[in-house]
Amino acid sequence: MEVSGIIKVINPEQRVSDSFRKRELVVTTQEQYPQYISINFVQDKCDLLNNFQVGEEVRVSINLRGREWRSPQGEIKYFNDIQGWRIERGAQVAQQAPPAYQQAAPTGYQQPQQPAANQFAAPTGPFPPADSYNTDADSDDLPF
Repeated sequence: MEVSGIIKVINPEQRVSDSFRKRELVVTTQEQYPQYISINFVQDKCDLLNNFQVGEEVRVSINLRGREWRSPQGEIKYFNDIQGWRIERGAQVAQQAPPAYQQAAPTGYQQPQQPAANQFAAPTGPFPPADSYNTDADSDDLPF
């Protein structure tokens, strides 16, 4: 999965333990209603953020993670996490199609022709009136 937008926040690295570190990135999406997406980079992926600055347009490859937690009282809670594993910069990055759509067409392949502009046009003007209207249910030819 991917998230595209403008970097709003790059937090400093946090050392959770001697063997675990994480770093948070917040990306603001460019939609009618912008979203602020918090993305965590963990372990060696923290270093990917070193070359980025607030205000840059980026595309971030992410994985959704979820886990279950049971409290000492037996209550179960669920937590989600968005983890980043790659980040690319540039305005053109957000507008590009995924790599699968950028491959060259096989040899001998021809692009399908687009239909003529009026080939599927709706009829113009009113429909002619029905000759008769029968309310008898037996004459209905519908299969249901």
